[in-house]
Amino acid sequence: MAATIQSLLEEISGVEDPVEELQSLKTALLSIPVSALRDVLSGQRFDVIFSLLNTNEREQVDLCVDILERILIALSPLHLVQNYREKLQEGLSHPNDTVQILALTQIGRVVEHPDAVTQILNSHDILRAVILCIGEEKIAVAKQAIQSLSKISHSKSGLDKLFQSDLLEVMKEVMGKNDIIRYRIYELVVEISSFSPISLGYCANSGLISQLLSELTGDDVLIRATSIEMVTTLAHSQHGRQYLAQQGIMDKISNMIRGADMDPFASLYLPGLVKFFGNLAITDSPQQVCESYPIFLNKVFDMAMDSDPVMVGVALDTLGLLGCTVEGKQVLQKTGENFKSVFLRISQHASSGATELRVRSLDAISQLLTLLPEHQTEDLLSLTESWFHLLSNQPMDMIRNISTQPFPELHCRALRIFSAIASQPWGQKMMVNTPGFMEFILDRSTGQSKEAKDAKFELVGSLLGSSTASEILGSQNYIRLKTYLSEGPYYVSAVASVSTEGAD
Repeated sequence: MAATIQSLLEEISGVEDPVEELQSLKTALLSIPVSALRDVLSGQRFDVIFSLLNTNEREQVDLCVDILERILIALSPLHLVQNYREKLQEGLSHPNDTVQILALTQIGRVVEHPDAVTQILNSHDILRAVILCIGEEKIAVAKQAIQSLSKISHSKSGLDKLFQSDLLEVMKEVMGKNDIIRYRIYELVVEISSFSPISLGYCANSGLISQLLSELTGDDVLIRATSIEMVTTLAHSQHGRQYLAQQGIMDKISNMIRGADMDPFASLYLPGLVKFFGNLAITDSPQQVCESYPIFLNKVFDMAMDSDPVMVGVALDTLGLLGCTVEGKQVLQKTGENFKSVFLRISQHASSGATELRVRSLDAISQLLTLLPEHQTEDLLSLTESWFHLLSNQPMDMIRNISTQPFPELHCRALRIFSAIASQPWGQKMMVNTPGFMEFILDRSTGQSKEAKDAKFELVGSLLGSSTASEILGSQNYIRLKTYLSEGPYYVSAVASVSTEGAD
């Protein structure tokens, strides 16, 4: 096969229109298993394929890219950068985005290799070209460039190269092209900052993070909305949160929420501000965040009662996020009647209205009602039971009715609510005391999609996983559920077929 590849390369270099020969080479390469490619390609040079990229013929370029993708992945990163570094650099400034992405992808491979990365770090021109790719029109090119530069920054030498040389000025020049590209650079900086406290230090010293933070309170509300997303990402790491706290950003965002009532355009960025604190509460402490920034939970409650579906959706997601933790449940319970009113509104959204809001309401309810066995104290069980009874006068019937509606997403979400209460003794008592409910669980004819079958199986598993189930459900129900579980989610019982031909 190596001789065939060599012969095809020679044919390609000897014709004016090599499309047919390129197609033959592509076919030959695809016929070789990836595991055998390196041996077959050993000792061969592929400069002729790179040279054929210099054309306006789209078909020829596409074939060359396909061939090079197949070839280069078989080469070790060190061999690749030692033999084709200049070709990769040329690819970065190619007018065709598929060639740029090919070059950036291979550079991404190289920078992950401890020996090969030095060759890239020592090539100022390649690094400069990669940074310039962030300013390209095609988002796929920019994303690949961000990914490669982020990998480079995992080492001190990479950080020094990006932030303590004139490459920092190149980044700032690229930022100046327009708002979209400026935020691509912010995306890179946030990604680098998230890696470690040291990398955050480099980014902070560059002035780029403080520039991002200043945009939180800028005049352009759309830019404000984008910057809060970036800051939320930065807050995912502990060192990122510490830095933001030191810069007073939590207080600033709290004040922005407080002042949102006076801003007619607040609906464009308010959801982002709430999501910031929602994520902060889950990563740190719901109680600490809600006590330190009371405006956050007050605003979530206001949004849940709003008529704007966007605001309601964000509130539902945030309440579900808070309520999936024990501490979050306790924080919500402490608000007394305020949360009861909100929970009643969530129940209304779950029962009727736009499907998307119904789905998000059902998700929030299942998160709020979930209580792991190790957290099932008397107080917490009493809390989840009282919330379940807030849903309606007949909460079991309400959720079962939703589960029988011909919308798979609603059906599965309703079953997840039953799964949430199935591990709790009070939930098991309600199930066994609701006429026909055990038959409903065991009936495999309802919900024929894979997702529905999985959701029903999860419900049965949740019931059987509880130490109180056998006593509360009774031995007969318990045995039937165990049979269901052992048969698996997709079991179909054999039905005897009786011929009626000639019965008349």
